[in-house]
Formats: sequence, C-alpha cells, structure tokens
Amino acid sequence: MQQSNARSRLKSKSDVMDPPEVQTSPGHHRSSPSTVAKPKSKRTKSIIFVIVACVTIALGLFFVCYSILSSRRNRSVSLRYSVIIDGGSSGTRIHVFGYRIESGKPVFDFGEESYGSLKLSPGLSAYGDNPEGVSESVTELVEFAKKRVPKGKLKKSDIRLMATAGMRLLQVPAQEQILHVTRRVLRSSGFDFREEWASVISGSDEGVYAWVVANHALGSLGGEPLKTTGIVELGGASAQVTFVSSELVPSEFSRSLDYGNVSYNLYTHSFLDFGQDVAHEKLSESLHNLAANSTGEGIVPDPCTPKGYILETNLQKDLPGFLADKGKFTATLEAAGNFSECRSAAFAMLQEGKGKCTYKHCSIGSIFTPNLQGSFLATENFFHTSKFFGLGEKDWLSEMILAGNRFCGEDWSKLKLKYPTFKDENLLRYCFSSAYIISMLHDSLGVALDDERIKYASKAGEEDIPLDWALGAFILNTATATFDYSGKSRKILDLSNVAKYKI
Repeated sequence: MQQSNARSRLKSKSDVMDPPEVQTSPGHHRSSPSTVAKPKSKRTKSIIFVIVACVTIALGLFFVCYSILSSRRNRSVSLRYSVIIDGGSSGTRIHVFGYRIESGKPVFDFGEESYGSLKLSPGLSAYGDNPEGVSESVTELVEFAKKRVPKGKLKKSDIRLMATAGMRLLQVPAQEQILHVTRRVLRSSGFDFREEWASVISGSDEGVYAWVVANHALGSLGGEPLKTTGIVELGGASAQVTFVSSELVPSEFSRSLDYGNVSYNLYTHSFLDFGQDVAHEKLSESLHNLAANSTGEGIVPDPCTPKGYILETNLQKDLPGFLADKGKFTATLEAAGNFSECRSAAFAMLQEGKGKCTYKHCSIGSIFTPNLQGSFLATENFFHTSKFFGLGEKDWLSEMILAGNRFCGEDWSKLKLKYPTFKDENLLRYCFSSAYIISMLHDSLGVALDDERIKYASKAGEEDIPLDWALGAFILNTATATFDYSGKSRKILDLSNVAKYKI
C-alpha cells in the first residue's frame, strides 16, 4: 500500500515537471513539443508589440499634425486685415497688418506671419510736378498688399494712405492733385476705402502714433503716465518730439490720449524743415548763396562735406554797376570737413528765430519745448547714423562726437575705399548727420552726453516691434485695448476699452 502511494506521488510530480532535454544523434529527430512552441510565442508577442507601438506613434503624429493644421486653418479663417500706406518724404511704405479674433476679441502681433511691409522710392512729394506719376508706385504697393490678404477678404479689409512731412511741404493744390491720383488707385484696389482715408496728417499726429507704438511695445501703454517712454524722431523732412510732461503745456502743443482707464497729456510737436535731409539741403543752399553773393575771389568752406569731395565751384555773380568794368569775380565753395564747425553751423540753423520766442522756454527756434522728462527712444535717422558708426548703447552721444570728428576729417577718397557700396549722396550725409544729431539733442534739447535715459532704437520690447508710427496708427485705428488687473497693456484687445485721441 505504501509502495503504491509512493508510485502515485512520483507520477504526480513527474506530471508537473518539464520533460528533460533529449540529445539526439544526427539520425534522430525526436524533440519535445513544448520546447518548440515557447520561442514562437515570444516572437509573436514581440511582433504584436511593435505593431501596436507603430500604430500608436502614427496616431499620435496624425493627431499632432491635424491639430496644427486645424489651428492654422482656424486662425486663417478668423484673420482680419488692415492696410496703411505711409507717404513719407524719402519714400512710400505700405504696411499690411493681420489680426485674429479669439473669443470675440481681436488679437494682433507684429511678427512675420501677421505683418509685412514694402517701401518704394521716391516719396509722394517728388511727384509735385507730375501727379500722375504717383499712380505706378501706389499700384505696385497695393499689389504687394493683395498678395498678403486673401482675395475673399479684400472688401472687408480697410486701406488708408497717410502722407507726412514731405507732402506738408508742398502747396495745398499740389497736395490735392497727388491725393486725387492716389484715391483713384485705392478706390479700384478692391479694398475697403473711403475718400477721407487718403490725407496729409499733421506732424503732431505722427508724433502721437510713434509714441503709442513705442509704449505698446514696452508694455507701458495703459500704465502710469510719468513712467511711459518719450519719442524723439529724426525723419527726412521733419523731427518730432513727444512725451508726457508734468509742466503746463500750451494748448497748441498739447494732445490728450485716453487709453482704457488712463489719460495721457502729451507734449508733441513736429519741427517741419528740421528733418535731416531738408536741414542738410538748407545748409548747402545757404553756403551756395554765400559763395554766389561774394564780391571777390576767395573760398567759401563747407565744413559738413569731407575734404576732397568736388563741390560745385566757380560760382559767379554779376557785380553792381559801379564795378561792372572790372568784370566778374569768382567765389569757390570748397569741402572743408570739420566736425566742430559743422556742428556750429547746424546749431545756428536750429536757433534761427529764437529771438521771437514768446514762451517760457524755446529749445529749437521760437517753438515751446518743455524740459525733457523720463526715458526716451531716439528713432529713424538717430538710429541709422548710430548704426552706421557702430556706436554702443552706452554713452552713444559721446561716441558720436568722436566718430563724427573722424569721419568729417577723413579724405573723401579714403572714405570711398572704406565704404565702397555706398552711393556718394548717402555717404556724404554722415558728416552733417553726426554734427546735426549732437546739435539737436545736446546743444538744443539739453540731453547730457552721458545720459543713459535716451537710447537709439528701431525696434522695442521683447518681441522687437518696429518703431514705425504707422503701427501706432493701426493700434489707434482699431480703437481697441484690453487691460489686465494691474492696468498694463496686453496683446489681447477688448472693444469695451476704446482708445480715444483728442486733438
């Protein structure tokens, strides 16, 4: 009985145990079935795992791609567009803005996807004697805008033309003839256009628009007024100064801007004829007149032109009758290249008419200018000249004097070798420009040479938003602003907080 139980227990154990491996000779093929099945099971599971993993990855990629495409499609569907043409003195630039609508609120930025621009030269004012000539350049600009705006949205996208200082210098009849041609082009452009949307804007408007975009970029628009940043622009035909002043400002220089729940009382003025190009032409003309009115032989030096440059010479003038028998005398205008003397000549221009100042303080001519307060950004030709000389951001005005001295005192032939890609008329201006900048900012407006509160710039903010007044015009024209609880401006705009600009 015990022996039988022992056999039974042995049998049960053997049933549970795996059979032993059997080695066979080459002629034998016997093997255990379970030994063969196990590797097949492992391979099958591995294949299934790989298939499942691939399918999962493929579905994930599909979902990501679908989300991106769907997001882009939705953004594209909600995009709205606005177009502004800046009719400047040196050229005409078109700006095409795209902004989205999210949750019923417009959202805009000035990145490459939503913003584009194109500039053509010359400016509108160059067509004073040939108004019809404007048609070709404006048409080309409009075609550029059409490529950035879907055809189905043209009729809902507004287009405006705002001409500045160059046009302000023309007589009103000439302005109207040029505007008549531009309106004709814009009417047939396919964009949403009204006759009054093509106009010559005031210099004060231009200054306010520049101030708006700068403070929007810096995030201070909607914040405390005295913590905003002022703007000093040096254009081709005019210069603008705009900032919040705590002084009592005469009404003719004051503009009020309500942005959300904050009111800004701005000093702003456009100094027409004091832009870099027009001022340089004015100085050259005065030197030519001086030479032409000379009653004897001699040399009239031009301190703002580098030595070696050939100016118009042998300027003759008929003498008064009692000297007629002595024939004609000749005065020569000669390039003298002297930074200090050029600076003095520029300062004399900026101070013309100061004796007629009827205000407490006049910095340029007879125009009231309060003391500059807070931080400032110096834009346009302030920036271009500073970049040309490679000036650092710190003590850049002091560096400008050194750079101007070197440039003005250099021989023209050496300058041509150093800057072979520059056209003569462009290279020439940097002697005058450097002296004019110092004379305007330091000698006239009283900015200390080591004042770190004023910086030259063409862009501002973390997103490098271009400091172009047209962007400020776009912000105000959309008349929208959203504020967070701290009152700071954000990219998301709310129609319930409309910006109001009072002239």
